[in-house]
Amino acid sequence: MFLIVAKYLIPKGYRGMVVFPFVLMKYDLDRNNAVFVNHEKIHLRQQLEMLVLPFFIWYVFEFFIRLIQYKNKDLAYRNISFEREAYTKERDLNYLKNRSFFQFLHYL
Repeated sequence: MFLIVAKYLIPKGYRGMVVFPFVLMKYDLDRNNAVFVNHEKIHLRQQLEMLVLPFFIWYVFEFFIRLIQYKNKDLAYRNISFEREAYTKERDLNYLKNRSFFQFLHYL
């Protein structure tokens, strides 16, 4: 995992983004934010278990399904299964030690 501050690559309204093996963040102070880093590590694990490219295909596809469902881009984003898992478990700093494969499927 490589933590990189890339202020101008992060879309407006977001603090970070993962493209395996890189965690891109808007603010350097997030480097020491355990909850933020854990959230992004969960995405790293999701990407790794899906072999990266299928993760992004699924992510975009599910975003559009959720956008049709909720008619709101923020709600659509928050309800993507990958995001639901990451937001639900981001405060559990031991989560990745016991996480089973494809756990995001429980958040569909």
